[in-house]
Amino acid sequence: MESHCKWVLIIGIWALVADAAVNDTASLRQHRYDYGPFNGSLELATDVITSDTKRGEGSAVQLPHEPHLIRSSVIFGLTKVANESNVSPSCHNHLKLVQRGVLSKQPWAIKVLDASGTKPSGFVFGQNYWLGSREACHGVQRPVGITLSRHYERVMHYSILTQSAPFEMDYRVIYLRHRSPWQVEIKVMSEQVLHIGLCLPSSCGSEEVKQLTRDYVADSSFAEDDIFDMKPEVLYMKDLQLSANFFQRLTFRLVVAAILVTGALMVCAQQLRVVKGADDPDQGLAPVESELWQAMDSLLKREPVQKFVSCFDLANNWKKIAAMRPNQPGEIPIMNGLRSVCAIWILTFHVMWYMYFTVHNKTLLLSYAEQLFFQYVSTAPLLVDVFFTISGFLQTYNFLRNTKQLEAVRLNGLWGNVKLFGKLLFHRYLRLGPLYLVVMGSVDLAFAYIGDVSVFHINERFDELCPQYWWRNVLFIQNLFDHQEMCANWSWSLACDMQFFLLANIVLFIYAKQPKLAKGLTLSGLVATITWSYGIGITSKFEFSFDSTYLTGTQIYTSPFVRVLPYIVGAIAAWFFQEKGFQLEMSERRTRRYWHLSLKVFVGCIYATVKRDLGTLITISLFVLGRGLFSLTVCWMIVGSAAGTGVWWSRLLEAKFFQHLNRLSYAIYLLNPLVIALVYSLTNTSSAADPFLLSVVCCGFSIIVYLASIAFSLAFELPYSNLSSLLLKGKPKTS
Repeated sequence: MESHCKWVLIIGIWALVADAAVNDTASLRQHRYDYGPFNGSLELATDVITSDTKRGEGSAVQLPHEPHLIRSSVIFGLTKVANESNVSPSCHNHLKLVQRGVLSKQPWAIKVLDASGTKPSGFVFGQNYWLGSREACHGVQRPVGITLSRHYERVMHYSILTQSAPFEMDYRVIYLRHRSPWQVEIKVMSEQVLHIGLCLPSSCGSEEVKQLTRDYVADSSFAEDDIFDMKPEVLYMKDLQLSANFFQRLTFRLVVAAILVTGALMVCAQQLRVVKGADDPDQGLAPVESELWQAMDSLLKREPVQKFVSCFDLANNWKKIAAMRPNQPGEIPIMNGLRSVCAIWILTFHVMWYMYFTVHNKTLLLSYAEQLFFQYVSTAPLLVDVFFTISGFLQTYNFLRNTKQLEAVRLNGLWGNVKLFGKLLFHRYLRLGPLYLVVMGSVDLAFAYIGDVSVFHINERFDELCPQYWWRNVLFIQNLFDHQEMCANWSWSLACDMQFFLLANIVLFIYAKQPKLAKGLTLSGLVATITWSYGIGITSKFEFSFDSTYLTGTQIYTSPFVRVLPYIVGAIAAWFFQEKGFQLEMSERRTRRYWHLSLKVFVGCIYATVKRDLGTLITISLFVLGRGLFSLTVCWMIVGSAAGTGVWWSRLLEAKFFQHLNRLSYAIYLLNPLVIALVYSLTNTSSAADPFLLSVVCCGFSIIVYLASIAFSLAFELPYSNLSSLLLKGKPKTS
């Protein structure tokens, strides 16, 4: 009985397995019947290859969709123009296999076709990014890591996930300059460059592909050339691989050395803190027996070394950055808020500016910028004048308040004042230089990296400019040259500020001895910069349009002769406040009115460029006089805050939180263009300009730049500021 049951069970299981096999076979037959040749059967591929071989390539019968593929698909067009005379045998063989695979609809070849770029819509408004899909090309080489249940019926061929190319494939981008009159030409750098992503056999060299592309576009096979009159010219090609000499760059060694030295000094500072027996017993780095540590410990016993190393104490420096204390006498608290808000505001503008080079609707992005609602973003460069005004005010205010230094200047001879002037310059360079130089080296490295691996055509190749013109940045004179030749071109304002610092100190030294002469020089400088600005603006036919602003950048935007106006206004306001004992003797109601009026004028100057097609004379008048008025409103805010008056919004700008953000404003200013450009350049696809997306992206960049600024400030700014203060304490302030 048991034996009988066992046989019945075995027969039942066998029947079920057989039935499942029949069902699977039926399903497979049904699948092939439903989708036929779209499954890319190897039999069909073999038939096509065999028929081509028998007839010869030149006499092969064209399939109905082949002419369309030749004209619409660049990758397929390249396979057609390839022959044994213009490419290597292996490249020729692989390209022909791609061609036949596409025609026979093999899954791997269809993925190659799909991964390579074709013309998308939006060309008229700046869609030059025909990038295809970098990830899809990688999927041609290896199976895609995704698990799909076979319990559900799908209208797809599973081989598109699993089938790989029979040879190595690479994703590369070729760049063509077009001359189509059917695209809006904005004249802001070289926007008329087509980016065409191609999934190519690795056996094809870049020069071979470039030549094939030249043959293809010259052969009248490029349909888009017929329609849009592109007249494309092949520029270059990227394999998106990091070049071998990246790690051999001098800046790589210098930046790595700066990081290692700074890290070592921070470790020494921590060890010194432990040795001195700080309050916190769990600080780490307790005494060890290593000979290296013992040598370091003996070195740290020297007092000069201790003072120097203490400048790099990470814990103390963080306390200084994070400290939010009551305002001290002589401080002007609103400056913290003005600097902080303007730094974030300019960061927002840079998000839009660098987005311009990666969006495929550039025309719409600029049209948003000209709308009334977005003027606060598009005119953010005007806020640089806030920094110039504050710098001019503080430079004069602090000089006139320092009675010991002022008396020393009066008593010193020429040589004594030259030495004092040199000391002031040295300490300013010591405070600004280290972070600036490290960021400049990072800019060179970052743009060398994205120049190799980014899918985008990089207009500003700082990795080529910095090795040539680094000395201009080191001397803070880069703004005296063409703005298209600057290394880290956003540092033009730092160069202006250093130059204004030198000029202001010269005038202040003269003021200490001959006040009338200094006043005459200041007023002459004010008249001269206004006259110069009018002359340059009229000569260059300056307008508020974006193309005019960019093309006149060297003459107007970055020129110290034009941008010195707010610095002079700030210096004059400081002189009135300090020397003349300027006081706000008016009723509280009138004071509030003036505060609110200053805000209205401030906002009015921001929105004064909403109409951008005014005549040259009106435009330059708005530019010059509007900036002067803008600086006066900032001066009113500073003087009003120093006098202890204010309204609700000025009290917000005086909040203690802005003390922390103000200490990071220099790092934020230097780092935000680098971070923004790097992130945009490392994306694999272009994006669309969208106001909501822009606001979200701005929030994200603000957080990233804020965190990066903390790290760079702790490492390369605050330690040298501490060192400057240490040197000033160790020596008398007079010569």
